[in-house]
Amino acid sequence: MSEPVSAEVQQQNYKEFLALLPLTLSLAGLPTSASGQYYTADAIEARSFTIRNAFKTARGLVREVIAQR
Repeated sequence: MSEPVSAEVQQQNYKEFLALLPLTLSLAGLPTSASGQYYTADAIEARSFTIRNAFKTARGLVREVIAQR
C-alpha cells in the first residue's frame, strides 16, 4: 500500500493545480454552457476527462520549459 501523503505535499500539489488551471482550461478548449442549460452526467464525465488530460499536458509543458532554462 502507498504511504499517506503529508499535508505539506498535498498543499504543494493543490497550489500547482491552481497555478496551472488557466493554462489547463485554455488547452482543454471547452465551451461554457449556455445560460440555464446544464450538462448531463455523461457530458460532465467527458469534460472532466478532457480537463484531466489537459492538466497532464500543461504540467508537462511547464516542466519542460523550466528544464530548458
